[in-house]
Amino acid sequence: MAREASPKLLEILVCPLTKMPLHYDRERQELVSRAARLAYPIRDGIPIMLTDVAREIDGN
Repeated sequence: MAREASPKLLEILVCPLTKMPLHYDRERQELVSRAARLAYPIRDGIPIMLTDVAREIDGN
């Protein structure tokens, strides 16, 4: 079972590229940057904020 990230932590994190807010996708356990079109994974409750491991997302 995956551990969820702390709600307080999610409030202060921003995209490392755009410095814009992130949106939490609970189902996929990702933090989504709509501006950068990237999804950063959350592993064992820890957001992995590296662009090298982020997933590119569609603009749709």
